Amino acid sequence: MGEEKVKLIVFDIDGTLVDSQNFIVEAQRRAFASHGLPAPTRQQALSVVGLSLVEAFRALTEGQGPCEKLAQAYKDAWTQLRAEPGFHDPIYPGAEDLLRELAACENCVLGIATGKSRAGVTRLFDRHGWHDFFATVQTADDAISKPAPDMFLRALAETGVQPRHACMVGDTTFDMHMAHNAGAHAIGVGWGYHRHEKLTKAGAAKIVQDFGSLRETLDEFMQCATT
Repeated sequence: MGEEKVKLIVFDIDGTLVDSQNFIVEAQRRAFASHGLPAPTRQQALSVVGLSLVEAFRALTEGQGPCEKLAQAYKDAWTQLRAEPGFHDPIYPGAEDLLRELAACENCVLGIATGKSRAGVTRLFDRHGWHDFFATVQTADDAISKPAPDMFLRALAETGVQPRHACMVGDTTFDMHMAHNAGAHAIGVGWGYHRHEKLTKAGAAKIVQDFGSLRETLDEFMQCATT
């Protein structure tokens, strides 16, 4: 995998591959309610998607809340929501087709870098049969939260790919900053939880509006001769 012709494409999950916004907002609401605290607005709730749970609650409470307890309450709420038929976190249309196509390519390997827990990623992969798609999976249990480069650096080390031959695909500024902090490329998706202008300011080389455009952009990335 260390050959220069091989490219590493790392995907975020929430807001990039999976539309989990209703789960996230409601789980946060229940977590705050369990501690007698007012819930954040929907915009505030989604603004921290991509961070690890403790870091997310630290941001939402400005460091003044019981972040560890809120994180656990959030996990408990997420488990409860899975048993309720009114809530689901669907894959974005086109996501699975793109992953299958890329996983079959000889000149790239795929990775995951997410603020989800390892258990949460495993459940997602079990549900959709994605285990064989990814050569490296980095979660909130494995490394320091985005936007630190640690997750991406671990992905590079596990695949043997150089930063200049790797890119991050995500919907938040945390994804863009993580990629740049690791010396890699960054592609923003326009259907997620952070606004386009923020993604551009954070260093997104391009922002795509659908999975067809993302495939074209990734084809260009894989074909380009980086130096």
